[in-house]
Amino acid sequence: MSKYLEGKTIAITGGGGGIGRATALACGAHGANVVVADYGVEMDGSDPKSDVADSVVAELEAAGTKAIAVAGDVSKMDTGEQIVAAAVDTYGSIDGVVCVAGNLRERMLFNMSEDEWDAVIAVHLKGHFTLYRHAFNVMRKQETGGSLVGFTSGAFIASTAQANYAAAKGGIISLTRSAALTAASIKARGGPVINANCIAPTARTRMSENVPFEIETGSAEAIAPMAVYLMSDAAREVTSQTYSVVGGRISVWNQPAEVRSMFAPDGGEWTPELIEEWLPKTIKTEVNPFIADLERRMADMAAAEAAKEG
Repeated sequence: MSKYLEGKTIAITGGGGGIGRATALACGAHGANVVVADYGVEMDGSDPKSDVADSVVAELEAAGTKAIAVAGDVSKMDTGEQIVAAAVDTYGSIDGVVCVAGNLRERMLFNMSEDEWDAVIAVHLKGHFTLYRHAFNVMRKQETGGSLVGFTSGAFIASTAQANYAAAKGGIISLTRSAALTAASIKARGGPVINANCIAPTARTRMSENVPFEIETGSAEAIAPMAVYLMSDAAREVTSQTYSVVGGRISVWNQPAEVRSMFAPDGGEWTPELIEEWLPKTIKTEVNPFIADLERRMADMAAAEAAKEG
């Protein structure tokens, strides 16, 4: 087997279980030194412990991989700095970060509490920032540059009962694209190559167990090869991309762009009346696929209920 990450040092948040663990083991199998960063909390954030990270480190070491564990809250700047410093101090560089750590606070938008909002934004979105910020600062000074791999979700489009999660995942895409743009400006001035990409995984994990409808899914192990590839030398020019990964399927998302425009008549400005007249027949609207899918599922549920009653 080719070793895509031979000699590189990779830090993985949420590395104690699920996709993070699978990614840590895959990175180790491909020759990387691995920093397993995980606080090991329950889904609601309770019962923090470090043994999950220690357990994965033991697995890695048993397979001949050099690995260390770091426990801490990734939403804290000090923790992000600590993870990167541990990699550099122990192995001499930080060549890739994979931000898998996440949590859930499911609630409809109209009854979501401030704490439920803050907790999800903190771990997902700020948890990416704390790692990106400190890793990028080192990578831009390394001749070899580095790689940032964010974990988003197709739910960034919209979510019925996870507005906090959807907002965080959308923010992760924008943050990662911003990192890619910053890296491009550094490269244009003769600096090192830093690439930044997102993976939108679908896998059987404890975070997916409570999804109330059937979804396309696969194993956590099926996600890891994409993360390995994106941090390898083979993918140095791949940047600012978002890839869905589920089972044996990998898909690339489109880049955001304006798709249609309309201009006020006679070089003037718009009024509500003119917009009402022109918009439906010119630029129209764009379908939100999640709303369309929700409507389909609701119709299927109604039909099933009617069939039972009939």
